[in-house]
Amino acid sequence: MLKITNTLSGKKEALIPLEPGHVKMYVCGPTVYGAIHMGNARPAVVFDAFRRYLEYCGYKVTMVQNFTDIDDKILAAANEKGIPFDEYAKLFIAEYWVDAHLLGLRAANFHPRTTRYVSEIIHLIEKLIARGHAYVVDGDVYFDVRSFPKYGELSHRRIDDMIAGARVAPDEKKRFPLDFALWKAAKPGEPSWESPWGQGRPGWHIECSAMSMSLLGESFDIHAGGNDLIFPHHENEKAQSEAVTGKPFARYWMHNGMIRFEGEKMAKSIGNVFNLREAIRQFGKDGVKLFLLSKHYRSPVELTYEALDESRRAATRVKETLKRAEEQGVNILIHFDNSWVNEMRARFKEALDDDFNTSKAIALIFELSRELNSALERGDTKRAATAYSLITREFGQVLGIFDTLHETMKIDEESSFEETLHILLEIREILRKEKRYDLADKIRESLRAIGVKLEDTPQGTRYTLDKHA
Repeated sequence: MLKITNTLSGKKEALIPLEPGHVKMYVCGPTVYGAIHMGNARPAVVFDAFRRYLEYCGYKVTMVQNFTDIDDKILAAANEKGIPFDEYAKLFIAEYWVDAHLLGLRAANFHPRTTRYVSEIIHLIEKLIARGHAYVVDGDVYFDVRSFPKYGELSHRRIDDMIAGARVAPDEKKRFPLDFALWKAAKPGEPSWESPWGQGRPGWHIECSAMSMSLLGESFDIHAGGNDLIFPHHENEKAQSEAVTGKPFARYWMHNGMIRFEGEKMAKSIGNVFNLREAIRQFGKDGVKLFLLSKHYRSPVELTYEALDESRRAATRVKETLKRAEEQGVNILIHFDNSWVNEMRARFKEALDDDFNTSKAIALIFELSRELNSALERGDTKRAATAYSLITREFGQVLGIFDTLHETMKIDEESSFEETLHILLEIREILRKEKRYDLADKIRESLRAIGVKLEDTPQGTRYTLDKHA
């Protein structure tokens, strides 16, 4: 049985979905004010693989990953570039999809954006006010932390201990230092929406509550993200959601450890970031993923060029063995060593059922690669075909590694706009075939915003460039 460490209890617990056979999960996505870095990539890779494993185990999975497309950092960056904030956000959402494609990440079932859920956010805040959990001050709305007795339950903190480190900015009118903004009154020149409290925009924490509950229901199975989000973001999400519904919000909370670079947590705000696309260019998709998955997801990871290069070399060794097997025609054989298959599958599941231990699962793939090499040497085609199939068609598919043997996409300084555009069109075509028209339309809108007009024809999608955009 699959067991995961639940941040809420601090214990390893058996995963038992609310709806038998169906897991609903929400993963906090990026705030789109810049290119994705390796720190952003870790939760994306970890929870993409976790979702794949749930499906491998036979679960139906509904996964939501949001985009925060209105935020102080987005506004500042857009103002610096002299373009509207929404166009700026769309640009980096499109860039995210390029990176996701290069890294072999699957689209979630839903990718909501904050700006498209403002009415749901306002409705949620109205309920909190009506229930006595929020209050209005000069157009701002704050959550009343003391009205929710279980505040601090997720992060295992006591309110009295938190007060000492709390700060109240001079322009804030909170009743209590830990109260947090649900709605921010409009400032001159900032984008805003009409609300019962005047023009303004959503606070950060309320957006995820509104989007997750709109798409997954008032209670769902798993809420996931980096452990830097436990407090205050996830603590605040949990408090406001449960205050408005009176029901448990997420049953399980999963958090990955941080990537540290140059001795500190990797973050755009600190400036110690390693751009993901540059990492893929230097070390390859599988090298980057091996690096991110070779340690347990809850453990911190120290990023060094030496460690990434070791992952690149390890990935290359496996791919060279797979290529050799293909050249010998092993990949087309259909007669397998079934008793050995069952043994390997049992070991694979044992590793991942134990709090999603990808490190052990990857060690098993390396073992299979060595066995494949040995079987090729001794001419044991049945054993070789079994190892090849387990790596490329089963275990690799679950972890998102070695699932595409030949990495055709190259990134270098000469990569053109048209190469990027063709990737986006390819992603959009896949989404349309899967009938995910909402996501396909979002790509169309993002491209239109930067002057690319699409026309879907029986012969395929055509595009024209607006030189004046």
